[in-house]
Formats: sequence, structure tokens, C-alpha cells
Amino acid sequence: MDRLKALYHQLYDSEPTTTLITGSGSPRQYYRMTDKNHSVIGTIGTSQEENRAFIGLTNHFKSKGLSVPHILGVSQDGMAYIQSDLGSTSLYDAISQGRDSGHYTAGEQTMLHKAMAMLPRFQILGARDLDTSLCYPTPTMDSMSIMFDLNYFKYCFLKLQSNIEFNEIELQHDMERLCADIADLASAAIKEPTLMLRDFQARNIMINEDGGLALIDYQGCRLGPAEYDIASFLWQASAHYDTALRNKLIDTYIQAASELRPTDEVALRRRLRLMVFFRLLQVLGAYGYRGLHQRKTHFLNSIPPALNSLRDILATGIAEPYPYLNRLLQEVTSQEESNVQSSILNVQCCLTVTIYSFSYKRGIPDDPSGNGGGYVFDCRSTHNPGRYEQYKSMTGLDQPVIQFLEEDGEILSFLSHIYPLAEHHVERYIQRGFTHLMFSFGCTGGQHRSVYCAQHLADHLLHHYPQINIKLIHREQPTWPPR
Repeated sequence: MDRLKALYHQLYDSEPTTTLITGSGSPRQYYRMTDKNHSVIGTIGTSQEENRAFIGLTNHFKSKGLSVPHILGVSQDGMAYIQSDLGSTSLYDAISQGRDSGHYTAGEQTMLHKAMAMLPRFQILGARDLDTSLCYPTPTMDSMSIMFDLNYFKYCFLKLQSNIEFNEIELQHDMERLCADIADLASAAIKEPTLMLRDFQARNIMINEDGGLALIDYQGCRLGPAEYDIASFLWQASAHYDTALRNKLIDTYIQAASELRPTDEVALRRRLRLMVFFRLLQVLGAYGYRGLHQRKTHFLNSIPPALNSLRDILATGIAEPYPYLNRLLQEVTSQEESNVQSSILNVQCCLTVTIYSFSYKRGIPDDPSGNGGGYVFDCRSTHNPGRYEQYKSMTGLDQPVIQFLEEDGEILSFLSHIYPLAEHHVERYIQRGFTHLMFSFGCTGGQHRSVYCAQHLADHLLHHYPQINIKLIHREQPTWPPR
């Protein structure tokens, strides 16, 4: 953080307000850094090579007229950098209605078609004159990286999630056959250079004010088959695209690619089936590692829909050339969904989050866990309903008080800074296997503002982390009704 702040001061000669951006699956940390004239994104990386890849690829893409952030500054040691702020709305956010319902509006479909039309520009134009030494950790999709992904599935999903016994020697033979077939597709992408972005996802595409799209995550790209990114985008676990919409989006991709170089539609669709199969195995490995091992909720919840997609692609016969792997996957995907959910729940955390509201007149609540009390937030800077006669007999759970606080707005701004901090802390405690975390909200009487804040943080955390246990205590309200 000191590196970032020094870099910001060097760029703008001012001290920024810094807010952690949560929700990334990466170990990198992202911050929105603002002053009255600027808003930028500061990044603290964990790998100098990975940072070098992102910065170098960003400058390369800019030279090709592709829409990515500007690199504004880099720390001397290369471990932190500042880039332009492309806003807070990702394509993932913009298509939330379709993701939730499975029925995408016309506006959402328009954005999806824009994304698919953008993809071949990165793959084809981005591959031209590319210094492949920038690609991290490997310049091409070779047999070693393919087998790494297949082993990722075996060790991080199959052995962690499934209770099915299997013969590792027979499985290895089939994985080697599949690896050879994928490698054949990859070799063609080297002869006719094609850049495989590897993580082309709705979460990594930002929407600017005029509706244009920009890509923000590509440091893992390498030369490889175009079909990988199509599979990555259209078979993403939480997307719920139906077959008709997928086919239309593939049509859009083919049309956009054909404007840049000749594209064989029949061959592309044939190769895509194999790549969807491979990509689903790879993402299940990622979901296993991030979810079953690191216990991140988003990845845990992505496992059942990914298994559904795998079941569908197996029904096409794509895995028949790999008979032992095919039988094993048929058994894995034929398990009852309730069994899969039960297996997931068995590895979820036992984190209890205790949330207090209290009055400063009686002091800060004790922490019975012995961990020291966690975070304490002082709500007294916000407008106090207790100053008004009509609210004196009510609490922060009563609708008139809620309306007063929310129309005033100060309490909403106050909580907007607390939510990201709380999310980050909960995620880290889950990852580290800790069992208790505590938040306390204090105000003058422990009746209005603190009660409102404690209740809303509890609701917020339960919505984002349904696997945690919440213990909500309004200390000064012994008769408060449980919710």
C-alpha cells in the first residue's frame, strides 16, 4: 500500500481516498484511489512476472487499438501499478437479470453480442507482432500446460469432491489421449497466430458510459486455439445461456472473425465441442481449488451448474474416444444433485460472525470467543433519529426509523465503506479456517443507528455468504424480535 500511495502522489501530487475492491478470484489486491480530480485503480500483485505480463500486454493491446485500461504508473520494483478506472459496471453486473432467470432481455443480448464481436479482435489483432516473452507463465498452449489443467481437474476436483474410486493408471492413459488431441488444435493456432485470452469472462469485461466494452484481465493469455475463449465465455457456470442464444452468439463471433481473416465455420464448431469438454474439466478443477479447498462461496456455488453443463456435453458422445474417462465422468455427473450439494456443504466453513449493536454509555461489548472483539464502528457521526420525539419509542428495526435513516442517506454512505471491508475479512477468515469474527456498531443509546447498521450488515453477509453462521445481538434491546 505504501508503494501505491507513493506512486499516486508522484502522479497527482495529492493523497488519495483508498477503497478495497472485493470479489476478485485472484490473490492480487485492487483498490479504487480517488481525490477530487481523479479516480484510478491501484493494484498490488503477488508476482513480478505476472505484473510484467499485464503491463506489457496492456501496452501491446493499446498499440493495436484494442480497448483495455491505460497503465499510468508502475512502482520501481514492479510489484504495484496504477491503471485507469474503467468504472464499476462489469458485463456480469449488466446481465444480472438474465443470469438469475435464464431469460436475457434484448438489451442484455445486445451486450453479449458486443462481447463476442470484440473477442476475435483480441485473438487475431492481438497476436500480430506480439512479443510472446510477455505471456505468463508460458507463451503457448503446449502439452505441459494442457496436462496441468487435466491434473488440476483430477487432484483439485475429482479427489476432493467425488467419493468415487478410480484407477489412476487407466485415467492417466485417457488423459494423455485427450491431451494429444487438444495439443493438435493448439498447434494450428501457432501456425496461424491466434491469441487465447484464457480468462475471457463477463466479470472481466467492463462497460463504459457510452456502452462500449473494455477487457481488464488477460495476463494469462498465450498463443492457443480460439475455441477455448468461446467455450470459456459461453459455457460459464452461472450464465445459463440456452442453446439458441449460444448459437446466435457463436454466429456473431464467426462473422466478426471472418472480417479479419478467413474462418471455416464447420471446422470451428467441430473443434468447439472438444474445447468445451476440456474447458469444463479445467474449470471444475479451478472450482475445486477455489471452492472446496479455499472455501470461496462463488466457486462452491458454481460446481452444480458446471456439472450440469458437463452432463450435457457428455450426452453428445464427445468423450467416447476416452472410454475410461468417459465412464468415470458419467458416474460423477449421474450423482443426485442433493449428494453434490451435501458434499459441498461438508467442506464449507464453520465461521460464526457475531454482530452487536450497543450503547457507548455502557461500553464496548465483550468478546466471549477471546479473540479481542474484532471491528468496532462508531455510528454517532450520522444523523440521530433519537433527537426527534416521534422516533424515541422506536428502534432501528421499525419502518419509520428505517425510512428516516435511508432518506437522510448518511447511514447508507457509512455502510457502503463497511460492506467491502467486512466481505474481505469474512473471505480471509473462511480461507484460513478461522471460526469466529465479530463486528460491533455503537451509537448514543444503542437503539436506532447501531441497531439499523448491525441488522443490515447481518443481512448483507448472509446474502453473500450463506454458509456462515450469524449471531446478531442488539445488546440494549433485550425484547427485540428475531428476524
